[in-house]
Amino acid sequence: MQLLEFQAKELFREYGISLLDSISSTNIEEGKKHAKQLGYPFVIKIQVPVGGRGKAGGIQKCQNDDEFDIKYPQVMDLEIKGEKARAILLEKMADIKKELYLSIFLNRSKRCYTIIASAEGGVEIESVKTQIIKEIGLGDVSDEVAKEVAKEMGLEGITAEGVVDTLKKLSKLTIEKEAELVEINPLAIMQDDRVMALDGKFVTDDNANFRHDELQKYQERTEIEEQAEKSGFSLVELDGDIAVVGNGAGLVMSTLDMLSDNGGKPACFLDVGGGATTESVYEALTLISKLDRVKGILVNLYGGIVKTTVVAEAFLKAYENNLIDIPVFSRLKGTESEKAKEMLQGSRTNIFDSVEEAINAAVMGTKK
Repeated sequence: MQLLEFQAKELFREYGISLLDSISSTNIEEGKKHAKQLGYPFVIKIQVPVGGRGKAGGIQKCQNDDEFDIKYPQVMDLEIKGEKARAILLEKMADIKKELYLSIFLNRSKRCYTIIASAEGGVEIESVKTQIIKEIGLGDVSDEVAKEVAKEMGLEGITAEGVVDTLKKLSKLTIEKEAELVEINPLAIMQDDRVMALDGKFVTDDNANFRHDELQKYQERTEIEEQAEKSGFSLVELDGDIAVVGNGAGLVMSTLDMLSDNGGKPACFLDVGGGATTESVYEALTLISKLDRVKGILVNLYGGIVKTTVVAEAFLKAYENNLIDIPVFSRLKGTESEKAKEMLQGSRTNIFDSVEEAINAAVMGTKK
């Protein structure tokens, strides 16, 4: 999930990262009220989940009411790279001396966080030749590392202190929210040498969002995800082709991680919950059947409060009604698991003794 600029800045503000005063709105009537609160001059910024806003005319300086009446609707009506405005951010004008770049991202291949910084900001980082790259493990950025980054950027005095402070706060935000990427571009040096985040990007790890209720307000739910919530279970759509089903968020999350580590791509996170019934599991399978990209279903179930036979009954009903015509790879343990396995014998559900075996079979089976 990628947050809009104003949403990212809400998190920045929570973690004490320096920002200019700003207010978001979704219509011109709201915008006019905010303009009076903020006071001229300010910048009108379109809120879309893509870059290139400035070049497309999505960032406009505004000096007075007359300009506001013309520019606010212009910006609101823009479409950038196929994305229409989801909100408008009014932000105080900045008197800046220089622009910097600062980001932290999750480097999955090396299983660590990596800092990318540059003394050149405001442009795509890929085009910058003087990148500073530091791998920092999975913990917070230390004073020593932050000071090294500021020094390599050629900064000193108040500006260096500001970058050190910002980098440490950015690290804390990234780790605590389990983000994949947090970026400030540009991080501006003001005329008094303080630093200020003029833009913000925040990309969450979708597989970890269930652990962060505070981020749910930013989630744009699909119709299927909304149906799942109404039916009493949790479903999050992902980009892969193997639906992952289990009971308990922790169990489903660890299954997702194991699947990804073994080359599989999850199509959804589906937690049937502790109060699952045959009817609710059948409803869950109905929603999965609406995901065209799904080539297989991986079930990792540990029966406790929920009997595994309840899930087995739902699958048998789904087969009987021709709801499912894709392979199912299942590991069943706990309450009534032996009975559940007997019920599913001869069906399209492949049963395995361990989750590792089920995952390997699912990965191989969906590649065919």
